[in-house]
Amino acid sequence: MIFLFIVAVCLFLYSVFVENIFSSRLSPKDSAKIELNDLKLKVEYNRPSKRERQIFGALVPFNKVWRTGANEATTFETNKDLLVNDLLLNKGKYTIWTVPMENTWKVMFNSRQYAWGVNEKMEPMWDPNFDVIETEVPIEKLETVVEKFTIAFDNKTGDLKLTMAWDNTLIEIPLKEVASEKP
Repeated sequence: MIFLFIVAVCLFLYSVFVENIFSSRLSPKDSAKIELNDLKLKVEYNRPSKRERQIFGALVPFNKVWRTGANEATTFETNKDLLVNDLLLNKGKYTIWTVPMENTWKVMFNSRQYAWGVNEKMEPMWDPNFDVIETEVPIEKLETVVEKFTIAFDNKTGDLKLTMAWDNTLIEIPLKEVASEKP
């Protein structure tokens, strides 16, 4: 009983002075998954909220690398080789980094795994030397506001896309499985 009491007191003190482990995160973890035949794709990310803030060009500056979400670095995993906007991405696990701009976004798939998205100076932990591909996609302005940053897969027309939406901005990154040659 004494041991359990000490553990409870330590958790309480940690919660009060370091991090409230009992409250929900402001940017909760989420994932997006899709399975098409034997292709399996998965994104794990954190979802910051707009909360009446100006997002792109302010909270997320234009022309600077963004961790693409909040907290931990966003990860993308594929079990098959893909064409990402016509660029080859080999099967594996990557981190996704973006550079939001006024009319387009750069999207980088990076082979390094990072424990967190930013350092103590709030600078992205991204190392460009590990970028496997970089592509640029146009933005689409939305009529409605997306309150929570959202990553999803869209295959409703048979053309698979990785989508990212927040505030009044949407980007779509075309994905296509590389056809394997059968003997």
